[in-house]
Amino acid sequence: MPFQQGSARTRQRTVMLVGIVVLLAALILAVVLASLLTHGKQEDSLKMLKWKDRGTTRNLQEVILGRCYNYVTARFPELRDKNCLKIWESLKQAFMYKHPCNITSEDYQPLMELASDPVPCNKSLFWSKTNDLAHRYTKSNQNFLTLEDTFLGYMADSVSWCGDPSAPGINYESCPKRSECESNPSSVFWKMASKMFAEAACGVVQVMLNGSVEAGAFRSSSIFGSIEIFNLNPDKVSAVHIWVMHDIGGPQSESCSGQSIKRLISILEERNFKITCEDNYRPVQLLQCVHNPDHTDCRLCTNTT
Repeated sequence: MPFQQGSARTRQRTVMLVGIVVLLAALILAVVLASLLTHGKQEDSLKMLKWKDRGTTRNLQEVILGRCYNYVTARFPELRDKNCLKIWESLKQAFMYKHPCNITSEDYQPLMELASDPVPCNKSLFWSKTNDLAHRYTKSNQNFLTLEDTFLGYMADSVSWCGDPSAPGINYESCPKRSECESNPSSVFWKMASKMFAEAACGVVQVMLNGSVEAGAFRSSSIFGSIEIFNLNPDKVSAVHIWVMHDIGGPQSESCSGQSIKRLISILEERNFKITCEDNYRPVQLLQCVHNPDHTDCRLCTNTT
């Protein structure tokens, strides 16, 4: 009997040891699998957040605040009641710690309300593929304003931003292009700002297009062609003046009689706007000629005897 009891105890110990070993092996396996899965998710996250466009502008807070204070104190003191700190906080909350492909118009709505400002009638200038020329013109002629000359546009012009779900909540290395995802911070912001700018337009509005672009001066996929044109209010806008500009010495791919301009005019006519179109609007062309004074396109007149 003692021998049998000893054998039973030995078997029990053996079973317990085997059980402990199996349990430890299972725990080690679980830890290894969890580590591999976590590492895989981290790698997927890092891959996901490597985008094709430039990352968030360094010192973004200082840039936005500096532009805000400059705009409301030096440029338009009538807007001095605007709260620049609240505006920055609103922008920050719109994108920080958020996936840069999941931004919505609701994220930016508080910012749009805080930074809205009126646009005087007859001053709105819309543009497409004429970025540099349009802004050189508004800098030399205070009678016109582009979106980038308004409060919202001035603060955001030429800067970029996007979030990152992990700390520090901002991606300084890269941000998604529109081709990578539509709902990225930049695209959503500019679409909303462009819509507001168009809705605010009144009186006569101007549109500066590039007639040297081979694909056509008017593009339905552009911000102007897809958003601004459809948010102009026929009850507020009395006329639309189209300026088709050509590069000095460059190709004249399209004029006011071109197919894309005809399509634009048709869209505007359907919405009951009065339209005029002019090739190489002279005041703008003279600005182009500052850099090309001797070119034949820049001769004001030809002397005859």
